[in-house]
Amino acid sequence: MIIHPSSIVDPKAKIGVGVKIGPFCCVGSDVVLNDHVELISHISISGITEIGEKTKVYPFASIGHPPQDLKYSGEASRTIIGSNNTIREYVTIQPGTAGDSMQTIVGDHCLLMVGSHVAHDCVVGNHVIMANNATLAGHVKVGDFVIIGGLAAIKQFVRIGDHAMIGGMAGVEHDVIPFGMVIGERGWLNGLNLVGLRRRGFNRDAIQKIQDIYMDLFMADNNQPINERFTELNTRYADDEDAKIFLEFLSGKSNSLCQPKAV
Repeated sequence: MIIHPSSIVDPKAKIGVGVKIGPFCCVGSDVVLNDHVELISHISISGITEIGEKTKVYPFASIGHPPQDLKYSGEASRTIIGSNNTIREYVTIQPGTAGDSMQTIVGDHCLLMVGSHVAHDCVVGNHVIMANNATLAGHVKVGDFVIIGGLAAIKQFVRIGDHAMIGGMAGVEHDVIPFGMVIGERGWLNGLNLVGLRRRGFNRDAIQKIQDIYMDLFMADNNQPINERFTELNTRYADDEDAKIFLEFLSGKSNSLCQPKAV
């Protein structure tokens, strides 16, 4: 463990093996830094916050400080960050509130680029990339292997499915299906993230099946409500592993879906 003499680390904080804390950092009493966490410099970590092993935090990040929610009244909520993450300059991650789960969670192997923001009660999956100044409002749920482009903004309570890609400067107001690709000022669905699917190792048959589901759900040439289309797809693909991510996401639908522009 290496702690620069200019940093202030509360004696009650739990500091793991091999942790490095550079100059001008401030670590609060209820903070847990697991093995081999590295704080480069000028970082403030407060509240009931845990950071997983081998996560690296860059200057001027603010983690675990009270959320930007007027309903927050000092409840002992948590910020939980997984392992092997890279948290770049000026990133803000804030704890949960009594209005939800009392915790904000970031998974493993994520890259949060400069100025990105994870608000209260968000749940961010594994292998997520948030580009510069991408922002999540409160209560957002982000699946695994999601990419959120620079300056994109996700509205509160929105869900983003696994392997989705959100284009830069998109404003996302509705749930995004797994594998979906969203672009536009008021984000609309622009097909599937096929490049991401290939990179993740999905084979040709699986990709074709996902494309078929997408077409049946959004491009059917009839006036059938989308909920009825989903019911039919759920029956047709009930035992299909390739369709499982898609169908499970739709089964848990709580908001309206982000749809293609023509719909």
